Amino acid sequence: MAQKSAGSAVSERRAGRWHAFHEKFVVEERYLDPADRRGLYRASIILAVVGVALFIATLISVVQADGLSAADVPVHDWLLTTRSGAVTAIMIFLAVFFGPIALPIIVLVVILVWGFAAKHAWRPILLASAMLTGVIISQIILHIVQRSRPPVDQMLFGADQTFSFPSGHVLGACDFLLVGTYLIFSRRRNRRAAVFGFIGAGIGIILAVVSRLYLGYHWTTDALASFSLSLLILGGVIALDTWRTARIPGETITGELSRAESPHE
Repeated sequence: MAQKSAGSAVSERRAGRWHAFHEKFVVEERYLDPADRRGLYRASIILAVVGVALFIATLISVVQADGLSAADVPVHDWLLTTRSGAVTAIMIFLAVFFGPIALPIIVLVVILVWGFAAKHAWRPILLASAMLTGVIISQIILHIVQRSRPPVDQMLFGADQTFSFPSGHVLGACDFLLVGTYLIFSRRRNRRAAVFGFIGAGIGIILAVVSRLYLGYHWTTDALASFSLSLLILGGVIALDTWRTARIPGETITGELSRAESPHE
C-alpha cells in the first residue's frame, strides 16, 4: 500500500508539472468578434474544398494524361530555351534553400527561436505539425502514383530517379510560407499587413515552383498538386487553430458561456 501511495504521488506530481507546462506554454486564447470567428471557419472550409477539388482534378489529368497535364511538356520545353548560366545559379540556390536538407533546418531554427522568444509553443507546434503532415502525405502519394520525372539528361543539378508527383520541394515551401504567414498575421489586426504577408508568401511559392520546373525535376502539374495539398493543410491549420484558441468574450476555453454571463442566471 505504501509503494502504491508513493507511486500515485509521483504520478500526481508528474501530471501536475505537465498541466502547469501545458497551461503556461500550450494553452492560448484570443478574443474575436463572432463574425470574425465564423469568417475563419468559413475560410478554412473554402481552402480545404478548393484544395481537394484542385488536387483531384490534377490527379485525374495526370493519370489520364490529358486536361491540365497537357501543359506539362510545352512548359517544360519552353523553359529549356530560357536557360542561362546566371539564371541556373539562382535556381540552384532556390532549390537548395527549399530542399530536403536546408528547409528542415530553417524550419527547426524558426520553431525554436519563435518558441523561446514568445515563451509559448502553440503556434510553433502548429507549424511543425503542418510541415510534418505535408511530408507524410507527399510520400504516400508519391509511392501510389509513381509518376516519372522529366528526362534525367535535362536535369541541371544532378540526376534524380525518384517519383515526381507531387513535388516535395514545392509542398514544403508552400506549407512553410502559407502556414507561417497565417500564424504570424492571424494575431494582428492590421489586414493590410496580412495581405502583404500573403503576397510575399505567394512570391516565394512562385520562385520555388519555377526553380523546380526550370532545373528539369518536375512537371507543372506536380507543382500544382503540391499547391493544392498545401491549401488543404492550411485550411486544417486555420480550423484547428480557431477551434483551439479563438474565443468570443464571455466564453470559457471549452467554448461555453461562463457562469457569470450565462443568460439563464
